[in-house]
Amino acid sequence: MNSAPIYFYPNRMGRIVLQAMEEILGHDEANAVLNLAHLPNYIDQYPANNQDLKFPFEHISRLQTALERAYGARAGRGLSLRVGRACLKYGLREFGPELGLTDLAFRLLPLPKRLKVGSEALAGLFNQFTDQRVRLEMDEKQFYWHIERCPLCWERQADGPCCDMAVGLLQEALYWVSGGKTFLVEEKNCIACGDSTCTIVIDRTPMS
Repeated sequence: MNSAPIYFYPNRMGRIVLQAMEEILGHDEANAVLNLAHLPNYIDQYPANNQDLKFPFEHISRLQTALERAYGARAGRGLSLRVGRACLKYGLREFGPELGLTDLAFRLLPLPKRLKVGSEALAGLFNQFTDQRVRLEMDEKQFYWHIERCPLCWERQADGPCCDMAVGLLQEALYWVSGGKTFLVEEKNCIACGDSTCTIVIDRTPMS
């Protein structure tokens, strides 16, 4: 019998997720979540800061599930959103120059162009450096962020969309790219619910 394929993030991205989780929860609570997720090997020993593809999708999914188990579904998902937002800060430190999003030329672009270029750069980052697969679509009103191979709900079943870290990451990315504007970001479809992709819909017009 063929075993299921194993997909990975690079160690550097796994490290970013764990750093963000510790920032949001605090050291002791983050360790408790790692124990609950049956990932005690990461306690006080985060992955190396390199591009080796050795941080399994399964571990990311287990972290989100453990947050919901530890704090309840509603609060756990709220914390996952916050962890996703915090991931952007660490991600920009590690990948900002590669993405070109910290260049002055990018910051001087008109907002619609910044949104398009920034979204394409972020999708390209995942497609180039991870086993995650993102397909970006857009029309006049919205961006559609399709995750075709998703680590956040890997091997999960859920009653509703549950990739909250991805939603949080995109919320914070848009806030940063736009210079402090807030956009509506909602996950409409999820592989954990039986959909073919995890699809996050982003309004191109800011709410504020």
